Amino acid sequence: MTAWAQSLIRISNYEVETLQKRLAEITARRASAEMRVAVLEAEVEVELERARTDREAATMMQAYMTGWLLRKKNADGDIAAIESEEVGARDALTSAFEELKKFEHVAETTRLNALIAAGKRETAAFDEMGLRRRAG
Repeated sequence: MTAWAQSLIRISNYEVETLQKRLAEITARRASAEMRVAVLEAEVEVELERARTDREAATMMQAYMTGWLLRKKNADGDIAAIESEEVGARDALTSAFEELKKFEHVAETTRLNALIAAGKRETAAFDEMGLRRRAG
C-alpha cells in the first residue's frame, strides 16, 4: 500500500475515533438530562402526595408547580438540544466512516492494480525470454 493511502487511512481513522468519542460524550449528557427529568417527575409526585396530607404544603403547591414546570421545561429543552446535537454527530460519524471506507477501497484497488501490473510485466519478461530461446 502506498504511503499516501496509508496517511489518508490513518487520518480518517483518527477522525472516526474522535467522532465516536464525541458521540459517546453527547449520549452520556443525554442520559444525564433524561435522568434529571426523571428525578423532577419523582419529586413532583412526592410533593403532590405531601400536599394531599399536609394543609400547609397544599397552600404552597401552586408556587411549587410554577417553579417545577419551569425546571421541567428547561430540562426538556436541554434534551431536545442534545438530541439534535446527537443527530448531527451521528451524521458526521457516518460521513467520516464512509470517507474511511472510500480511502480503504482506493488503497486496495491501487494495491491490486500494482499486483496486476507486476504480473503483466513478469509475463512479458517470460514471453520475451521464450522468444529469445526460440530465436537463438
